[in-house]
Amino acid sequence: MPAIADRSSSPFKAMLAAKSCELAGSGGCRPPQKRRLRSDTAAAAKESPVSTPMKLKSPRRRLDSSPSSPANRVKKDPSEKTLKKCWNPRDVEQIRAVKEAVHVSTAPSTVVCREDEQKRVLDFCKACVQQEKAGSLYVCGCPGTGKSLSMELVKQQVIDWAKMEGLQPPEVLAMNCTSLANTSVIFSKILGMHQPKKKSIGSASPLQHLQNLYSNKQAQSSSKMMLIIADELDYLITRDRAVLHDLFMLTTFPFSRCILIGIANSIDLADRFLPRLQSLNCKPMVVTFRAYSKDQILSILQERLLVLPYIVFHQQALELCARKVAAASGDMRKALSVCRSAVEILEAELRESASNTGLTSAEGDFVSPQTALAHEVFPSQENNTVRIDHMALALSKTFRSPIVDTIQSLPQHQQIILCSAVKYFRGGKKDTTVGELNKSYIDICKSALIPPVGILEFSSMCRVLNDQGLFKLGQSRDDKFKRVTLKVDEADISFALQGVRLFRNCLQ
Repeated sequence: MPAIADRSSSPFKAMLAAKSCELAGSGGCRPPQKRRLRSDTAAAAKESPVSTPMKLKSPRRRLDSSPSSPANRVKKDPSEKTLKKCWNPRDVEQIRAVKEAVHVSTAPSTVVCREDEQKRVLDFCKACVQQEKAGSLYVCGCPGTGKSLSMELVKQQVIDWAKMEGLQPPEVLAMNCTSLANTSVIFSKILGMHQPKKKSIGSASPLQHLQNLYSNKQAQSSSKMMLIIADELDYLITRDRAVLHDLFMLTTFPFSRCILIGIANSIDLADRFLPRLQSLNCKPMVVTFRAYSKDQILSILQERLLVLPYIVFHQQALELCARKVAAASGDMRKALSVCRSAVEILEAELRESASNTGLTSAEGDFVSPQTALAHEVFPSQENNTVRIDHMALALSKTFRSPIVDTIQSLPQHQQIILCSAVKYFRGGKKDTTVGELNKSYIDICKSALIPPVGILEFSSMCRVLNDQGLFKLGQSRDDKFKRVTLKVDEADISFALQGVRLFRNCLQ
């Protein structure tokens, strides 16, 4: 009892008040709070290596303070798992968005992996516009290497740059030569850009009007520079090559206003079809677009898929696609087609599994396949993404064909002949003679240390390949002078032979 009396005494109360002021700090004196002191003790005990805070709490309080309790469970931002949970291949809108993202006709916002080539073309156009000087440039490369797409981007960059520099932007004439009714129509289109309201008078052709215009000094002051982008330029290769030659010659006139950019697949078109330009020292500048490598194809696919707010493809599936397409042709259009096919394979697989499987709800009631699709009964993200097996099947459908099986079953020397034909025709040539092809075949045999066959046996093997539909042989009395043409896609030959190191090294 004396102890109790002491606690109620005024000195004891003053001591408690002073202690409370120390705990409150600058916040002012407050009466002591039992719960605050206990929480502070628990926090201090957490910092120490040995703590027994549970002894200070009742079982009920321990349950309430548990981080796994419903009241204290931390709510996570739903956007954290959006990338993994939103993709639903049964959703029509999402499927449409994915197919559109990997469609060949969908132009991406940026053209990656072609920055160096675009810079060379852009610098060439800038110099021509700045100096008001005509010039010609030839863009070449294998199909599906981003030539046309890059030129569309450069075209807009030139206009924007000219406006920013205070220069007069050039007039732009972009055309695909395959859409021309006649090869000479291209000159009418160019003349129409210079004189939109005037009609040609007299018997002079549009080409002659242009030649007269570019020979006249008034043309230099009265008209803007004109950027002409002619895609599929090899369509203009006529028997006498006159149209193609005259088109490039327009840039050589003293007062020409043309900046000509020709696009085609033939790498040596300028050397083979425009020898006169070279003799006049007017050979066009050449920019070559090489076939895409595995890393470049992978980067482009990933860039295109960034527009989607969910993950559709496994990384390993994309790598397999990039590796196989790069080994076969390096054609980006093929890679996009394979990805689109893989998405369709996944879509068909899920549809089939839903129709063949009897599903039950949590209450044990039967759920029809239509209800299953509507309510997304398959929530697993693993089953919803395009896996490596889907991609392998899509690649097999794209590249695998009876032709591939036929090529792989051929004897080694016939495979070497096909390989030499692919290598020979990559320069842009469409056909050659048996004798010329034999030289290419002998070169490959020598590099591989394989004894070549004689010319008679070589001609016989060419006839066998002709009978199997891989070659087309022309008529001639002498076998050496028979014309040889490939009747199958080069990509099929590359895909069929890429597993053999000899052919893989030769076709790279």
